[in-house]
Amino acid sequence: MRNQQIRPAEPHADALDDRALRLGSYIAEHGATVRSTAAVFGISKSTVHKDITVRLPLLHAGLYAQVREIIETNKQERHIRGGLATKRKYERARMSRRRSNNQAGIRAE
Repeated sequence: MRNQQIRPAEPHADALDDRALRLGSYIAEHGATVRSTAAVFGISKSTVHKDITVRLPLLHAGLYAQVREIIETNKQERHIRGGLATKRKYERARMSRRRSNNQAGIRAE
C-alpha cells in the first residue's frame, strides 16, 4: 500500500475570496504593481498573482478586466522602470564619489 500524503485544508474559502477582491480593488484604485501590492498586504508576489489571475475572474469579472489591464500596462513598462532605477543607482554612486573626493580635497576631472 502506498503512502498517501494528505493535503492540509486550505484556509477558509471565503477568506481567500475576500482577499482576492481586496487585492483587485487595491490594484484598480492605485494602479499598483503586483510587487507593491504584495508589500502592502504582506504576502508573496506569487499569492497576489494567483489571487488576481485565478480567483478574481470567478468572483468579479468586471474588476478582473480592470486589474488585467493595469497589470498588462505595468508589464509593458517594467523595462523602463528598471532602466530608470539603474540610472538613479549610478547617479547616487557618482554623487557619493564626488562628495568623498571633495572631502578628501581631490579635484574632479
